[in-house]
Amino acid sequence: MINKRLLIKNLLAHNDENSFYDKKRQLNLHSKEGKAKFLKHICALSNSNPSNNSYIVVGVEDTTNEIVGDDFFDDSQIQNLVNAYLENPPKIQYENVPFPNLPKDKVIGLVTIKPKSKTSNFKKGIHTIVANSVYVRKGSNTSPTFEKIPYSKQNVETVIRLENNSRNSISFTLESVLDFINNKHKDLESNYTVFKELFVVCWAGNKKKVRDHIYFSRVDIELINEQVKLFYSALDEVSISFDEESFSITEYVSLGLNDKTTYYPLEKVTIRFFDNGYYKIDSLMLFEPPQYNKKMLHHIYNSNIVLLNKLQKGNNLNENEKKELLNVPHTLMICYLNGFEEAKQKLIDTKTFLKTYDNPMVYLSFKEVMRILRKMKYNTKNE
Repeated sequence: MINKRLLIKNLLAHNDENSFYDKKRQLNLHSKEGKAKFLKHICALSNSNPSNNSYIVVGVEDTTNEIVGDDFFDDSQIQNLVNAYLENPPKIQYENVPFPNLPKDKVIGLVTIKPKSKTSNFKKGIHTIVANSVYVRKGSNTSPTFEKIPYSKQNVETVIRLENNSRNSISFTLESVLDFINNKHKDLESNYTVFKELFVVCWAGNKKKVRDHIYFSRVDIELINEQVKLFYSALDEVSISFDEESFSITEYVSLGLNDKTTYYPLEKVTIRFFDNGYYKIDSLMLFEPPQYNKKMLHHIYNSNIVLLNKLQKGNNLNENEKKELLNVPHTLMICYLNGFEEAKQKLIDTKTFLKTYDNPMVYLSFKEVMRILRKMKYNTKNE
């Protein structure tokens, strides 16, 4: 079983970017340009490594190799983005890997691109990439090619050696469980469970009981053996259930207007563990967006746009407007889900202003909304 934190360290220490691995400061999947760059690298690494895994490490400074971290990214349907644009798409896996010196809300992203024999190409264009484009990796450069890609095993031995040097140990597992409970989350209720005498899942959060149901907020869940963060949220609430063979997380999102909020189930993620040392993660989208009176929403939408325009112009906000700004991202999401198609783009256009606003909870709310909308989009298997 591979310890993903060790693997990232070994990739960074091996040498600079090469034909089986790339590193990024962050991914930007809000824009067509950002999606195009991501898909181009997936295409190139897959084509250049038909016989071994290839990797993208996210949250690392390009020039200095400094581990700076990025936001937790839990879009389990990101495979559908790859499938939507690439012919012969590789299987990919995005994992969030915690590092000791990073804040609790920051991780290093690890994209694993599984090997496959068929050449990947763009079946439709995106941004500046045209349909039928084929990309390969030459050293640290990603470039288009018009030639037949020769079958190669040049990276197989190197990647296998790196992966073997990243295997987990009992010592790593025990130390990580103790660190999770005693250091990382000593202010929260923490638990751990062992599955199949091999897998250890730790979780922590603020526990509360509503009627007969138990919910957790400020939730952090890790698969300790692989040093992978399975779930993290500073805002939403989740319920947790498990049996001898599986561990399930159901996430709820709080939505509403005029100070009336309701918790809606967003997604259920189930990790199933097997006797042969493997596990599988399945996700089920549960979200049914609330529907509101269009006339009332039109008035609310317009007032939110006025507030965002005021923010963009640098005008001072009064106390009521500051309070209202906290709710703008979720309110515009409700508008978007009720037929106001331009609401999402209006929100994206103000990202920079929300990010630099004095109250960090405003930008946190923006990120949560974009995460939910991405989940919904990828779940449709269409772009």
